[in-house]
Amino acid sequence: MIFFAVSRRVNPPSPAEGGGFARSIILAMLLTFSVFPAHAVQPDEVLKDPALEARARHISEGLRCLVCQNQSIDDSDAPLAKDLRVIVRERLTAGDGDRQVVDYVVARYGEFVLLKPVFAWHTLLLWLTPLLAVLLGGFGIWRLSRRRAPEKAAGLSAAEQAEVEALLDRR
Repeated sequence: MIFFAVSRRVNPPSPAEGGGFARSIILAMLLTFSVFPAHAVQPDEVLKDPALEARARHISEGLRCLVCQNQSIDDSDAPLAKDLRVIVRERLTAGDGDRQVVDYVVARYGEFVLLKPVFAWHTLLLWLTPLLAVLLGGFGIWRLSRRRAPEKAAGLSAAEQAEVEALLDRR
């Protein structure tokens, strides 16, 4: 209710009116919840060994949720993301290294599961597209700046000027 009352005011309250503290608290809460991502890791997934859990979190940050597609599996609540988190933790407890776990997941789900794609021949277009877009934009701006301004039209001839004056005089 406080937020509604604060958001409905047209002018911010002066310090003499009060209300600045409530607004500050609400702003702090909004910033806190919007800046820090909510991790979707469930308590039953967390490994007892803190070192292994830290490795699992590090690996999970680099793997894409195939349902959400813009979140890591660490941030997603989708059931498939949970399955992937479980697979990562199972492979780590089985003794696999970080690279082996990532390779296992990529072999099973494809390179799309990586949030940061590998730099290879088959992904070259993906990596070079931003550079090509900037270069094409720069070339277009250069071409526009090199265009000549259209020549100004010559003034009216004497006959045309006389005709205009005759039309204006008739009014």
